[in-house]
Amino acid sequence: MFKIGEFSKLSRVSVRMLRHYDQLGLLKPVQTDSVTNYRYYTADQLPRLNRILALRDLGFSLEQIAGMLDEGLSSEQMLGMFRLKRAEIEQQMQEEQSRLSRLEVRIHQLNRREEAGMYDVILRSVGAELAASYREVAEDDERISSMFNELEMYVARFEKARADKPPFSIYYDAEYRETEIDAEVAVPLAFAIPGTGAIKVREMPAIASAACVVHSGGYATLYQAYNALLNWIDANRYRMLGPIREVYLRYGADDLDFELPPSHLAQNPDQYVTELQLEVEKI
Repeated sequence: MFKIGEFSKLSRVSVRMLRHYDQLGLLKPVQTDSVTNYRYYTADQLPRLNRILALRDLGFSLEQIAGMLDEGLSSEQMLGMFRLKRAEIEQQMQEEQSRLSRLEVRIHQLNRREEAGMYDVILRSVGAELAASYREVAEDDERISSMFNELEMYVARFEKARADKPPFSIYYDAEYRETEIDAEVAVPLAFAIPGTGAIKVREMPAIASAACVVHSGGYATLYQAYNALLNWIDANRYRMLGPIREVYLRYGADDLDFELPPSHLAQNPDQYVTELQLEVEKI
């Protein structure tokens, strides 16, 4: 079982929302300590949580979601409801276009009947690495992307300093957060360069035992790799140590005023490759 903070970190749902879902009866913890009131969850609860998140992302209210889950609708009925929602979105203003796109993705997923278990989690060591890094409590994911751009622009000032290795980010929060994210972005270096007040040049520490999983595709479905990692930790009786890393083996970079190593660049999100690395120890 996982404490609520641990479950939050790998399910990528905040502790506040997990407590809210508990209060509404949408997702109850499997156990609550009568003395400490600590909530405990298991990996078996991920399918229901993911269904709640998917339906909420499509614009259904929590009251509607409760009814849909409790009534146990079939895939055909669910697909019909998604199509009705699509018709509603098509009548809305232009700013609702992004929600319609996400709905199309969910309909496509239902039609394809994508199989689970497409991830292989491996246990390996991760070596130390010289890097320039920039850490702050970022407003959101868009700000983290800007932090990468600022860091890459700084490193580009030093000829041949940028190593031909993938950049990565480290997330330090004890739970998943959508805003006010304590994140550090890092760019590998071929040799040491001067730092600044915000940009540090240091050796990123090695990890003796890291559970690693690789995700292919856009960041919208990266949660699937996080779920696979959580399931593996639960099934193999490990515990999480330290922050989690996202290593961008292939990623997109458009309209930049500097060059990046072409071996790690992708033309579109379908070609993205991201590795999650999490320090673990056997229970």
